[in-house]
Amino acid sequence: METPDFEKLKTGLHSTLLSRIDLEKLSSVDDGRARRAVASLIQDIIGSQKVPLNASEKGRVENDLLDEVFGLGPLEPLLKDPSISDILVNNRNVVYVERRGILERTSAKFRDDGHLMQVIDRIVSRVGRRVDESSPMVDARLPDGSRVNAIIPPLALDGPCMSIRRFGSGPVSSDTLVKLKSISAEMMQILAAAVKARISILISGGTGAGKTTFLNILSSFIPETERIVTIEDAAELQLKHEDVVRLETRPPNVEGLGGVRQRQLLINSLRMRPDRIIIGEVRGDEAFDMLQAMNTGHEGSMTTIHANTSRDALSRLESMVAMANVNMPERSVRQQIGSAISVVVQVSRMSDGSRKVINISEITGLEENIISMQDIFNFVRKGIGPDGRVVGSFQPSGIRPKFLDRLLVAGIMLPAELFERTVEVN
Repeated sequence: METPDFEKLKTGLHSTLLSRIDLEKLSSVDDGRARRAVASLIQDIIGSQKVPLNASEKGRVENDLLDEVFGLGPLEPLLKDPSISDILVNNRNVVYVERRGILERTSAKFRDDGHLMQVIDRIVSRVGRRVDESSPMVDARLPDGSRVNAIIPPLALDGPCMSIRRFGSGPVSSDTLVKLKSISAEMMQILAAAVKARISILISGGTGAGKTTFLNILSSFIPETERIVTIEDAAELQLKHEDVVRLETRPPNVEGLGGVRQRQLLINSLRMRPDRIIIGEVRGDEAFDMLQAMNTGHEGSMTTIHANTSRDALSRLESMVAMANVNMPERSVRQQIGSAISVVVQVSRMSDGSRKVINISEITGLEENIISMQDIFNFVRKGIGPDGRVVGSFQPSGIRPKFLDRLLVAGIMLPAELFERTVEVN
């Protein structure tokens, strides 16, 4: 914990440093050279001012000042910690992080609201966005793909606040998810086959359930020969394919003009000759155009949606289509959904912080104006183990999905035992 005197000393050194460097020129220099030059200048300032610090304290001050100039200040040590999945800045004095599903308060603090605003501005300006009184909410991203949301006064009553959803220190593979017992090997094999056979998939789940991570993993099974267009509000997807075009929405400018929404990008993407369209998250009237695309030559497209159950996901999709003001009868909307989407994957965050695929369902059509679904796999929760971990099992329903015929046409044969084995999670 830093003392007020130490913080005051560091603030003074920071002001002196800023008065002696040209930030505009610094931005045009190679990052490694710039850091070395600034580090040398910091050492000169500390030496010339005869600052009463020992060697370790001088090293800490130097690192903190480098983080202020080149990074995100007090958040840099948290961003370097791979065990942290979320960084939650409630205000300048209160910063929480999530480790392994558990929230804990940190000692990180900002000097004042202005200091926190500088960090927020640095993040959003990198991706061409802005945050001010006329536009007090913003979504942005860090260079590693981590998602950032910031909201400032007058909407935030206790000063600027910010949430950072970490993307992860490295790519998560399907094998990793199986080892973590987030999904069984059988379930993953079936979903991988569905992706290869161009079966459209909707991934549903709550906040922090791992929808985007799972979408990334499923996307890895798309053949390299196919052209992919991704559409997102804030770019998070990190596809490893070569033939990928990444599109991102744009907020309106100060006059409220120039905004580009997901629906506009989706309509434009149809002219870009995509084999598959991947939407980071469907949340508005673009749902209608997405269903149209899936029904007219873009099978195998994927997206995520916020919902607590697979059935709720379809209800939300209906509501989003209604936002497009196309005046379609309810039955026609449901027919569109039933023919466009074949598989709904429900992911959930457990009480112990782990993420699991709790349900894989197949949409089988329309019966008496209701979209009919059948479960293929379920995660059956049995309780909490002695170590606080969730205990349960991935259980097949015993029903063979109708899309097996489409797999056969695509040359994919799945062994029958995939739909019979129960996997225990302890």
